Amino acid sequence: MISTSDLQSALIQRFDQAVAALDAAPGFAKPARIQRVLDTARKLMFSEGGCEAVVARAEAIERSGLFLGSDWAAPQTLVPTLSRASLTAADANTVLIEAISELRLLAVARGRYRHDLMSAEQAHHYLTQILAINLALLFSPPDEAQRTRQGRLAELPRRVLQHLAAEIGYEHVVDELIAEIWRILQQRPIQTGPVRQMITQIAVCQSDPGIDLGTSGQGADRLISSLFGPTHGCREDPGLEVYQARLETMDTGTLQFEAGGFARAMHDTGLVSPYHPVLIRFLLHRSDHLLAEALGLSATGRDCLLCYRDLVQALIEAAVMPDTAQSVYGLALLLERGILYQQPLAPALWRQLGLELCPTVRNKLILAFGDRIEPTARLLEGVLCMLGQPLGVGQGNNPTCQSARALSMWAYNDPDYLLQMVTWAARDDEIIMHFEGQALSSRTSSGGVAAEAPIDLDPVSLIVVPHLDRIYAEMGRRCVDRPGDPHRWVNPEFHGWWSGRGFRINVDVASGRIHGLDDFLRHFYASYHPYYNGNQPLIHPQPAGIAVTDSSARFIGWHAITILRIGLDPTKIMRVYFYNPNNDSGQDWGDGVIVSTSGNGERHGEASLPFEQFASRLYIFHYDPLEHGELAGVSRAELERVSGFLRRSWGADRWPDALERSIPDHSA
Repeated sequence: MISTSDLQSALIQRFDQAVAALDAAPGFAKPARIQRVLDTARKLMFSEGGCEAVVARAEAIERSGLFLGSDWAAPQTLVPTLSRASLTAADANTVLIEAISELRLLAVARGRYRHDLMSAEQAHHYLTQILAINLALLFSPPDEAQRTRQGRLAELPRRVLQHLAAEIGYEHVVDELIAEIWRILQQRPIQTGPVRQMITQIAVCQSDPGIDLGTSGQGADRLISSLFGPTHGCREDPGLEVYQARLETMDTGTLQFEAGGFARAMHDTGLVSPYHPVLIRFLLHRSDHLLAEALGLSATGRDCLLCYRDLVQALIEAAVMPDTAQSVYGLALLLERGILYQQPLAPALWRQLGLELCPTVRNKLILAFGDRIEPTARLLEGVLCMLGQPLGVGQGNNPTCQSARALSMWAYNDPDYLLQMVTWAARDDEIIMHFEGQALSSRTSSGGVAAEAPIDLDPVSLIVVPHLDRIYAEMGRRCVDRPGDPHRWVNPEFHGWWSGRGFRINVDVASGRIHGLDDFLRHFYASYHPYYNGNQPLIHPQPAGIAVTDSSARFIGWHAITILRIGLDPTKIMRVYFYNPNNDSGQDWGDGVIVSTSGNGERHGEASLPFEQFASRLYIFHYDPLEHGELAGVSRAELERVSGFLRRSWGADRWPDALERSIPDHSA
């Protein structure tokens, strides 16, 4: 009789042989060898200790080429919310590759495999999200539908997730999930779908008597109630129709209590319960006072509501529904910003209310969001959210940071221009912009930086970004024969007149080497640091480019951000507050450079770093050449601290033998 250990050894040996054969195969022959690896991995992972054996061989598996040509080849781009579909797919190979990929990332998270594209912290963060999204698979056996679809393979996802949870710690899964939800909500993203899904998973697990979460999950009630029962009238989640009937029987005092409860929950979390629109629509024709209470408005918002009563009523009737609940938060913040007092805004929103969508845009919105409600209402929800939360725009899993930054900047600084862009894209399926006096059409411009049309975006970005992406690329092509970096000419034309015409870059475009660093840093300090620019606050947000690094300070790539303001934080440290369109601004960039999103004076949606640390990751910025700061006032010691951060990170392989110093040091 073969012992369990002998069987395990035989399975591991066969798996090692399959991986070695795949590794040795030439590129054209690899696809034929992959199936053997997957088949042996399946048997191995079903055996005792099999998942750990795969973890131990993670680097060899990846080196062999198992993930080449698939989405899993770039783990930094994987989307945790898609993992459930992969783990429950009918196709066995999809399940197996997803499982092996997750075990590979466990090796990275534990420091056993130093991955070129993902740090240990990033891998740990990703796996925490995987576990959170798949709590039902982790704690519950496969249901009948899953067993019918996958057969015996349905047990494999649970085995893999249990191994991940055992390594990361069961007691931390839900607690870390709750902390992660609050961290994301602090940034107030427009897209709340993933967060809602995670909260729903926690609620399901808490209500299942067969799932023992131990002492974990403390503090989840606040999140769950924000979606399913924010007030006394709906605390047991009775259903929308029942709640509507209850409203009909409430007196004024009870309605005010309901309005205050919804407003507190919404502004506390940034999430809107589907019950909230029911109350908003009920109060719309009954009481302006209670409507303002339900929106949680201050004096500014109340005044704006009363001045533009007809417009607000029309917006609520067209966009505020249980399926578009986040429109309530967008509308409330729009009123709080007071931007309706800008003369073009009200007429532009009336135009938006009557906008006829072209068939292409209608179909795209239905494809992305379904057909439960009219695409016009879905788009209007997106408009309200973007105008209310200009720093909540995300680029999704797409290389379109420039376009996302433009939308955010326009919503923040020039909202009527944003509405014009939405109108062109939604009605005409075309956007026309000008570059140095020449009209550029998104219809005639060739492809942009995104290989495929993005679909994981908010409604406004979904229809506008493809047009902006093509125009941005076309502007770059117009500059291809010019010396230096094309952003010098593209950014002011693409983003707006307020983008400074002065331009600095510390990288030689031809060689990729650091150059002119002293000149670059002195100009940045003189233009932006209050101690060197005459204490002049930044008037308009400015586009900038950063060199993104991972937690090991290794270079990842170039990224577009917006500098919003510079100021002292509560501890009197000078910080740069900026907008990052990458969906999650809180990141560890290595060498102690940890981007903060709360606790250091940040407003919702802002990221921040101490001035020196931010300067060390900056490689492009714009400034007004007519504003003269104190170039020579920056001390050599301060410049050396910044260059030290740079030398130890993305500049390590780009450092010239002798630093060019175009401006001598005249400081004391």
